[in-house]
Amino acid sequence: MLKTNTIYDVAVIGGGPAGLMAGGRAAESGAKVILLEKNAQTGRKLLLTGGGRCNFTNNETDTRRFLAKFKDRQKFLFSPFSRFGVKETIEFFNSHGMPTKVEAEGRVFPVSDSSQSVLDVMMNYIQSGQVELRTGVTADGFLSKDKKIIGLKIKRYDAKQKTKQEIIRARSYILATGGKSRPDTGSTGEGFDWLRELGHKVVDANAALVPLKVTDNWVKSLTGLSLQDVKLKVWQNNKKQIEASGKMLFTHFGVSGPLVLNMSQQVGVLLKQGPVEMTLDLKPGQDEKELDKELQELLQSHKNKSIQNSLNGLLPSALAPVIIELANINPQKEVNALTRPERLTLINLMKRLPFTVTSLMGLDKAVVTSGGIDLEEVDLKTMRSRLHSNLFVVGDVLNINRPSGGYSLQLCWTTGYVAGTEAAK
Repeated sequence: MLKTNTIYDVAVIGGGPAGLMAGGRAAESGAKVILLEKNAQTGRKLLLTGGGRCNFTNNETDTRRFLAKFKDRQKFLFSPFSRFGVKETIEFFNSHGMPTKVEAEGRVFPVSDSSQSVLDVMMNYIQSGQVELRTGVTADGFLSKDKKIIGLKIKRYDAKQKTKQEIIRARSYILATGGKSRPDTGSTGEGFDWLRELGHKVVDANAALVPLKVTDNWVKSLTGLSLQDVKLKVWQNNKKQIEASGKMLFTHFGVSGPLVLNMSQQVGVLLKQGPVEMTLDLKPGQDEKELDKELQELLQSHKNKSIQNSLNGLLPSALAPVIIELANINPQKEVNALTRPERLTLINLMKRLPFTVTSLMGLDKAVVTSGGIDLEEVDLKTMRSRLHSNLFVVGDVLNINRPSGGYSLQLCWTTGYVAGTEAAK
């Protein structure tokens, strides 16, 4: 195994958002940095986030309110977020030539609506610091001695596709290999294995923000339909278990969107105990009496038309025929022939549209995984391992659950910035 002749100040393993921020910040702080990425290019998962638009943070600048979304993990995060939080992140991207905008629920996007804009900023950042970027390199674990990392084993392929093994030497190492979500982008969990080999306690990774698989055919017929400001209720054994409001999306396999993703982990726990039902309230801002009044007024203005051509003012055009079919109403029936029980059935479906969840989608569909290194074994003020003095861990390697809406990427920017600053010392 060859030993590299160069000794770096900082070696970063992983070219995702946390790794890019860590490497760029370490270089900005004066360190000689090498960044290793096993894909042919950096930021593959970053380019997919937010449907390719990249919801890169959330515009909640009050640190306490922001961290409340991390629930029991918030106590660990005050120190790093006091150094580099939401305000600093938005200023960072703005100062690097990327204008931003705020959308529903505080989600912050580049004005370009392209995740490439975010990646361009990060690539320019590491290039301006003269970070040595090596892609197509597979890390193969650490070498350690006396509670310090003394080398990183890597594998690469020469022009004849023969494996070449090498040891990268650095004074500090930053582990930014991500979790296990979207393994097609390179997040396959090797970093967890290396941490275990070093004696760290690592909680097994499971899908945390993940779409739900649904059996009902009508759900699949609505593939691509996005609904704003709806309410979902989760039921088990006829008892309501979860209730939340927000934005959801119908897919070819079931349901997704921020509302679904943020409750998916709890749904996964319930599924282990038995069948799970959901009801969708399409009009959470109206009670049944108010909705009935609106429906009657709408029908009165369409009294000589068929029911199938009369609900578009109340429902998305793709959803109206589904509601009519589930109500067992002939779509050709004229509005003036609609009975009161039929009208009330329509109201009931708009307020309690039922469907059955069979499972969570797998890690290949997960936006974020839970699990990672036990936070008790990390000094969150510096992101330094408590077991190895020159090892830093960032981003999805940490055992921190977070909701959809820019929180996951903000965790990457924050922890990457802090680790890059500290590793450069």
